[in-house]
Formats: sequence, C-alpha cells, structure tokens
Amino acid sequence: MKSNKPLTEKESLDLITSMIQNAKASYHETGTNAILWGCVIAIASLLTYLSIELNFKLSFSPFLLTIIAIAFQIYISIKAAKESKVTKFEDAAINAVWLAFGISIMGLVLYLNIIPNSSIKLATQEGWQFTKHYLDANKPDEPLTPFAPSSYSLFILLYALPTFTTGIVKNYKPMIVGAILTYVLFIISCYTSTKYDMLAGTIAAISCWLIPGLILRRNYLQQKNSNV
Repeated sequence: MKSNKPLTEKESLDLITSMIQNAKASYHETGTNAILWGCVIAIASLLTYLSIELNFKLSFSPFLLTIIAIAFQIYISIKAAKESKVTKFEDAAINAVWLAFGISIMGLVLYLNIIPNSSIKLATQEGWQFTKHYLDANKPDEPLTPFAPSSYSLFILLYALPTFTTGIVKNYKPMIVGAILTYVLFIISCYTSTKYDMLAGTIAAISCWLIPGLILRRNYLQQKNSNV
C-alpha cells in the first residue's frame, strides 16, 4: 500500500507548479495547431503557384487538404479537452475561432468551385452568356467561364484572423507580427496576379503560423523537460 506521508513544502510547490503548467498547456500553446495550418496552407499555396508557373494541371485542388487540417484540429481539440481537467475560457474561445476559420476556408473553396458553373447555368436560363472580348479584335469573341478576380486575396485576409486573435489573447508577439505581415501581404496581393498571390499566401502561412508554431513548440518542450 502507498504511504500517506504528507508532502514537504518543496514537493507541494512542485506539484502546484506542475498542475498549473498542465492547465496552461493547451494545444495552441504547444504549437501543434499553428504548425498544422502552416504546413497545410504553405504546401497548398506553393503547389498551386508551381502548377501555374510550370504550366501543369493538378488533378485536385490542393486546398482540399484543409479538410485534413480541420479533421485533425477537431481530433486534437477533443483529445486536449479530455486530458485537461481545467478548461480556460480563453482556450474555449480560441478553439471556436480556429474552428470557424477552418469552416470558412472550406466555404471559400466550395464557393470558388461551385459559383462559376452555377453562374453559367443561370445566365443560360436567362438567354445570355459570359463572353471574352478582345479589344484589339485580333481574336474572335470566346465564351468565358466566370471567376472571382484575385480571389486568393480573400484567403490571405482570412489567414490573419485566427492568428491575430490568438496572438492578442495569448500575448504572443510572433503571431501578432505574423498576422500584421499577412495583412500587408493581403494589400500587396490586391495588385498582383494570381500566381504571385499564391507566393504571398505561402509566405503568409510560414510567417503567421509555421514559424510562430515552431517557436511555441520549442519553448513548450523546453519547459516540459525542465519540469520532469
């Protein structure tokens, strides 16, 4: 049988410190969430840029990888909630922001894939069509598939939202700086072509998620090892 020997003052302080650290270590503070989204969005953006630059067609939209990110985020959220006996209000709020962000990303992807065909069908029903007309008249008019100009700028704008929120709530400067840089990249992307928008998105994902996430992960592991 285990002894009921009372804890010493030092042991009591160590136990309290350990409990506080475990309560604080949400998966946002371990860097898991930021690294996840940083990798997914950076890869998806870079693949799209390369497909445009090297002129090859992808068999699927790389941004469908966000489904994996959302599923994994839900999994680690549930796992963290089960393992943690203390759930802080700020963590619950940040979880909601990231979940809404993931759903919004998927909504934008669906919008950009569904709206063009829907617009063509609606136009056809009304007896007209979208047409590409060349001002120099060197080529005949061609049917035009509708598209949202500089649509990826909307994604870049959305990227900064959960990052800026998390950075402010957690008082974590790398995320705040990354989010501000992402807002700057959004403004720049409004004046560039889609190809360079994808590069801007890659930089945004690395600066506002991947780098801050890796720093968080390193600090978390160092703190965890020091408490062993």
